[in-house]
Amino acid sequence: MRLDKPVGIWLLLWPELWALWIAGEGRPDSRILIIFLVGTVVMRSAGCVINDFADRNVDPYVKRTKDRPLAARRIGPVEALVLFGALSAIALYLALQLDFKTLQLALVGAVLTVSYPFFKRFFPLPQFYLGIAFGWAVPMAYMAASGSLPRVAWILFVTAVLWACIYDTLYAMVDRDDDLKIGVRSSAILFADMDKLIVGIMQAMMIFALILVGRSMKFGNWYLAGVVAAGLFFLYQQWLIRNREPARCFRAFTNNQYVGLVIFVGILLEYIYAET
Repeated sequence: MRLDKPVGIWLLLWPELWALWIAGEGRPDSRILIIFLVGTVVMRSAGCVINDFADRNVDPYVKRTKDRPLAARRIGPVEALVLFGALSAIALYLALQLDFKTLQLALVGAVLTVSYPFFKRFFPLPQFYLGIAFGWAVPMAYMAASGSLPRVAWILFVTAVLWACIYDTLYAMVDRDDDLKIGVRSSAILFADMDKLIVGIMQAMMIFALILVGRSMKFGNWYLAGVVAAGLFFLYQQWLIRNREPARCFRAFTNNQYVGLVIFVGILLEYIYAET
């Protein structure tokens, strides 16, 4: 479940919080907020379990993943599937507490989560598919909070997809050499020596999408400050990956949790000071 490595929870959670705060006009419903907070932890855990199940015969050959429980054979596949089933049942119970339209979106999200680990066997850009799976929480949150999916909800969704492509490409750059040996596909392999440039282009696209969100919502300087801070973190990530050293690429990946944080703080302050 990788609860000892919460960066994945934050990366999944931040776009949900952006959507909940904007859809709720700065005052998200506390019941919906709690459901999404718990659901994020549960679904991320379930995703980790099914991913490790799918990769149980691949992870032993990758330096970063060889000590995972299934890869190291400390637990068996049946135990993993039982845990995945239990987590899925909890996620379903949480989804049933929401309205029918949000439940329908949640079922689509579940299919995306379960199918993602198997896509990297044949799909050359699995990071894009992960982006859709992670970003799908945005329309779910927006529908639960407001009962509709306006244009800004879809701009936020595109923003989340771009962001996942960015940070998961940085993640894939850590394992590129091992992935090439064992035949696992990734954006880092597809982009080859243009990886830094393409990541930079996606970072610029994400900043542009965030500006579109701000213009759509008529946000002011607090939100803009959050977007500028996110841009500065992106520049820092480019500096970290300049030599493609795996340890620094991993630091660039984990740095993205702060990108999500500063954007959320900008949204939060925008609503706080807009009311005073």
